[in-house]
Amino acid sequence: MEQVNILIIGAGVVGLAIANQLSQTHADVVVVEKEAGFGRHTSSRNSEVIHSGIYYPQNSQKAKLCVRGNQLLYKFCQKHQVPHKKCGKLVVANSENELAQLKQLQQNGIKNGVQNLQIYNKQQVNSLEPQIIAEKALWVPATGIVDSHKFMQKMVQLAEQNDAFVVYDMEVVAIEKQDSGYVVEFADGEKFWCKYLINSAGLWSDEIAQMAGIEDDNLQLHWCKGEYYKTNKIRDINHLIYPLPNPSGIYLGIHLTINLNNEVRFGPSAYYTDQLSYKMDESAKPEFLAAINHYLSLEADDLHLDDCGIRPKLQGPQDTFRDFYIAEETKRSLPRFINLIGIESPGLTAALAIAEQVEGFL
Repeated sequence: MEQVNILIIGAGVVGLAIANQLSQTHADVVVVEKEAGFGRHTSSRNSEVIHSGIYYPQNSQKAKLCVRGNQLLYKFCQKHQVPHKKCGKLVVANSENELAQLKQLQQNGIKNGVQNLQIYNKQQVNSLEPQIIAEKALWVPATGIVDSHKFMQKMVQLAEQNDAFVVYDMEVVAIEKQDSGYVVEFADGEKFWCKYLINSAGLWSDEIAQMAGIEDDNLQLHWCKGEYYKTNKIRDINHLIYPLPNPSGIYLGIHLTINLNNEVRFGPSAYYTDQLSYKMDESAKPEFLAAINHYLSLEADDLHLDDCGIRPKLQGPQDTFRDFYIAEETKRSLPRFINLIGIESPGLTAALAIAEQVEGFL
């Protein structure tokens, strides 16, 4: 049986950030991933936005880790030449009621420590983005975009330079707690013993927790699918454009993002599903078009299917805000078992800050 010091389950952006962090100061770090490559699910099927931290309740994990992660991610990208752009974003408002919500969002961001938030008038918005329809907008300069694949690729490279290993096609099927550590069994029959076990399994993190013996309905994940559309009609957009967030808190609304080639796409939408399927059809196009036309003039024929992703949410359809669950589980009689469940947006932005927090448990 293979023996390792630290075993990380899941080679998404958070698992790789943890591997990069821990391998700098700890020996014998191994990441196991059930897919044939890193970041095959939530980590690569998202908007690739570097979030600022304006949306989340004050002192929540999401708020603190997003603000810290934003700073760390920009520094990492600059140091390691990961493609990114600090383009900023506009959250638009087109009625008095929306303006009131915009001011609340600004105040929430200020409480969370987000810097330089300003409310722009129509003329100021038009000077930045002439095509955008907005009476007012919240200017968020800390927001940006990143090449998530290159970010993950660089973290794999750095971790491996520190003698960590990332092993693919390793699906966990059983976990046995022992006095001195954990025995993890894989689908191919192989077994690893580890002193520290870190659950960063994304969409399947609740199942990994159950394998370790944790039965807690509050840690059951709800899969939430988001679809994206793209357009070639709209050009010369230089900033991200967001509506006000959905009142349920399930998602941030169908927004306009640009990639590093300045191509425009819209999304994600949000609906709960129990199927791991990345198939799409055009049934959601009317919903998208109505949302987009709130801040941009676009015709149905100019909107085309792009991609979709699934988020591992702790917040169910009837729930209010649910935070990240990040814990060392000694209180559940599982010492040195570190649990990360419900790491959805802003998980990409927060990844390096989450890794710092995990190191604090060791």
